[in-house]
Amino acid sequence: MNSVKIKTESFERLLQVMDDLRSKCPWDKVQTNETLRTLTIEETYELADAIIKDDNAEICKELGDLLLHIVFYAKIGEEKELFDIGDVINGLVEKLIYRHPHIFAGIKVKDTNEVLENWEKLKLKEKEGNRTVLEGVPTSLPAMIKAYRIQDKARGVGFDWTERSQVWDKINEEIDELKAEIDKKDEQGIEEEFGDLFFALINAARLYNINPENALELTNRKFIKRFNYLEQQTIKKGLDLKKMTLPEMDIIWEKAKQVV
Repeated sequence: MNSVKIKTESFERLLQVMDDLRSKCPWDKVQTNETLRTLTIEETYELADAIIKDDNAEICKELGDLLLHIVFYAKIGEEKELFDIGDVINGLVEKLIYRHPHIFAGIKVKDTNEVLENWEKLKLKEKEGNRTVLEGVPTSLPAMIKAYRIQDKARGVGFDWTERSQVWDKINEEIDELKAEIDKKDEQGIEEEFGDLFFALINAARLYNINPENALELTNRKFIKRFNYLEQQTIKKGLDLKKMTLPEMDIIWEKAKQVV
């Protein structure tokens, strides 16, 4: 059977199931955009976890959960006679075609950076689109992701370092300013300079094609594994972590670094 036909039938089956759930299930019938919002955020994080774990079976499952939410919002829009899933899909297709003139309109581009620059410029030109470069960054994004997106969007219109190595001078400058505020014992100043330092470090990660959120999460997981090893070893030896000295813990920690 044609693969496109199979995919089409699968999607139509999903839409039919959604119709049935919305009309017959007591829980599904009462859901609104507002009640689904936090659940959608949770599903997105679950997909992110699966991606970090590189668990393809889990990625497939979580994509399905997220797709359910997309169909759910579209169904609510259809009931309100505002839009339906067809409008969602067609709007997406038209946007993709418009923002990829190097594919659909014969525009020549040199590399990925030029593609991204064109993308941001085209977004500014779109009817009812973002009126400023940074307006499209959601205010509710976690701070690290927001910083990365802000910097990436600014880069899209040419506001960026000419050489990525220049960012290290900025990081050293921010460290010096932070130390100065610490010496002054100015709590507000210390907080502000920590923020500036984090922002500069995130900028460095972006310039070196590292996603800082992913990098930090990998370190979080590594620390958890090593700390769990530390706890397990102390339990085996009948020791109490709270009563151990730091040098005693460091001996086991060094072993943990070799194991996990």
